[in-house]
Amino acid sequence: MNAFIDSILKKHLSPSIQLDSVQPLSGGCINNAFKVFSDQGTFFIKCNQSSLIKMFSTEERCLAMLFKHSPIRTPRPLGIGVANEKSYLLTEWIEKGAQSGKFWESFGSNLAIQHRETHNEFGLDHANFIGSLPQSNSPHTNWHSFFIYERLIPQLNLGISKNIISNDLRSQFDLLFLKLEHLIPKERPSLLHGDLWSGNFTVDQSGEAAIFDPAVYYGHRETELAFTQLFGGFSPSFYHAYQESFPVESGFDERIEIHNLYPLLVHVNLFGASYLSGVLQTLKRFS
Repeated sequence: MNAFIDSILKKHLSPSIQLDSVQPLSGGCINNAFKVFSDQGTFFIKCNQSSLIKMFSTEERCLAMLFKHSPIRTPRPLGIGVANEKSYLLTEWIEKGAQSGKFWESFGSNLAIQHRETHNEFGLDHANFIGSLPQSNSPHTNWHSFFIYERLIPQLNLGISKNIISNDLRSQFDLLFLKLEHLIPKERPSLLHGDLWSGNFTVDQSGEAAIFDPAVYYGHRETELAFTQLFGGFSPSFYHAYQESFPVESGFDERIEIHNLYPLLVHVNLFGASYLSGVLQTLKRFS
């Protein structure tokens, strides 16, 4: 592994760089990840089988978009490629620190600034990935259409093909689809991280938030805020600061479950049927 990583550093950073040590990192469920120490700094590398290079190439583009357009720190992408039958992504390493006194307020207001970065259509000019699953971003002029055809239906079809989702459950979604246009308020497309939950941010040494593992697209900003609440949620100060900077329409708390159908279906397809209970609960309420 050290020779593999050394070759990556020399290719993308400097032929003279000297690798000091490699520390395997735990916590990821899709890729192998490493903290890399060298005489020219500390870096981050994650790798997988060579056939998954597209997953890393689209992530590099996601990181570059956020690096350019978001005030929230993201790791700077430094290189991708295939070596020794492995695909990889090389980025800067963001050293962890302690939260500043206004960490959550700053995080919330900065996400609001990011969400003001807009586009004339929902989607993106290329497909990418959510976890290891393909994520279609074909553009639509309205959110409910994008949400149905690029988010929910692909996950439902995948679940059916894997015998996790029944045809009866699929029919219940058809009833929800008829109502979506009237359930979700109209918004301009916002630049979203796309996979923003507590496992995809850290605190840098300045005490501010840094976000990573994005699945970027232009979408309804409520779906990003809903996603942050799916697995434990962020501090109330985060949401208060966001609301002060860029208020969402009233009734958002009632819509959270609808927005979170997509990440729940993603988890169904990645990790199994135990995540279906939340889906069924939402369908029962809104179908």
